[in-house]
Amino acid sequence: MRLPLTDTTRHWVLIPAAGCGRRMGSQQPKQYLTLAGCAVLEHVLRRFSDCAEIDGIMLVLAADDPYWPQLKVNIRPLLWTTPGGDERCRSVWAGLQALHDIASADDWVLVHDAARPCLHPEDLQRLLQAVQDDAVGGLLAVPARDTIKRADSQGRVIATEDRSVLWQAQTPQMFRYGLLCQALHTCFDQGYTVTDEASAIERLGYAPLLVASQHSNLKLTTPDDLAYAEHCLQPPLTTES
Repeated sequence: MRLPLTDTTRHWVLIPAAGCGRRMGSQQPKQYLTLAGCAVLEHVLRRFSDCAEIDGIMLVLAADDPYWPQLKVNIRPLLWTTPGGDERCRSVWAGLQALHDIASADDWVLVHDAARPCLHPEDLQRLLQAVQDDAVGGLLAVPARDTIKRADSQGRVIATEDRSVLWQAQTPQMFRYGLLCQALHTCFDQGYTVTDEASAIERLGYAPLLVASQHSNLKLTTPDDLAYAEHCLQPPLTTES
């Protein structure tokens, strides 16, 4: 399917969901684990389905994914799927290439982790509003709370970092389609390991904007994270008068 191009800037969501999440210790990928009554990935998709500014979602899946066809997903924006790569950055690249005939260079792309189901609508709106007129783009992040130590190869402390200037990166990370394609292509050419989209943008010499988010927007990594995420997704208690 192809969308008619317009003169207005649009917002595309790209979700790399081709990973297997080995640290979760589950037989199925963590994005398909059941959480608060449905799959983790369904929660993620709903976060963007409920956002009026989103024009479409590109979901990047493993080539032999047997779980996605079993989900009954009904969301508002247009949804496409495309095969991903062996690494997250390669899946993001595959998603960008799949958007080639749909997105214009100035469109925004919001890359979001498939295992980050607790994105709060207020944080998504804060990112959209803060980055919309920014020349570079930006990402959700949280300031470091704890004292941060730098270690040597033997696991001994060699320095205590200034946590007042340290942030923990989250997603979505929001950048212009053309700039993000250029940044990833440059990193691949240079053999640079890309851990997130912001690091690729930084590699070009730009400074992405940090937009404060909530700690509950965690990435599911270990079984302990599931219980916390389930708690975060529960509706607030109401009291009868």
